[in-house]
Amino acid sequence: MYKPRNYESTQEFGTFEPLQLGGHVCKICKVTETTSRNGKPMAVIWLDIAEGEQKGYYAKLWQSGDRNKEKWPCAVYQLEEDSNGNTNMGYKTFLEAVKRSNPGFDENRLWADNGNDYLKNKLIGGVFGREQYENNRGELRFSTKCIYFRDVETIRKGVEVPPDKLLEGAKPPVSDPLSDYEPIVTDDDDMPF
Repeated sequence: MYKPRNYESTQEFGTFEPLQLGGHVCKICKVTETTSRNGKPMAVIWLDIAEGEQKGYYAKLWQSGDRNKEKWPCAVYQLEEDSNGNTNMGYKTFLEAVKRSNPGFDENRLWADNGNDYLKNKLIGGVFGREQYENNRGELRFSTKCIYFRDVETIRKGVEVPPDKLLEGAKPPVSDPLSDYEPIVTDDDDMPF
């Protein structure tokens, strides 16, 4: 049998454990600002799980041999302005959830030049759900994403799992929803830290 180059140092695929759907207390790993395809200001929020049995989930996923090491597996893109140039409701929800989740939060530091750095390591509640996508082979699959933000106390009390977000015209799955689960990376930025 032929032995390829780098055989000893090549990692094998591991067993993938999907993130549990629903609420998780998360840690903000990094926040950066960029612009959307339409030129609107946008925050990119990198998260990891901060509490519970899946603590450090995304760091472990990133360190495993199952994925591209250059991409952080949980990035949320949040527009900062609405179509009229006013504060986007989702952006305000994110910042207010951070403020309520971290006693002693100093809003003045948030709006300073290094406000994104101030958000690093702060806690926030994330509600995770499934979003359908079509892979390169034309198969319908699901990825798990942070759908929206809440404060950590709301998460600790329990939140409902959001309904699956299906592609337009797609039918709900009839089989076990995790049987065709395939982890994907939906961002195209390098690991932030």
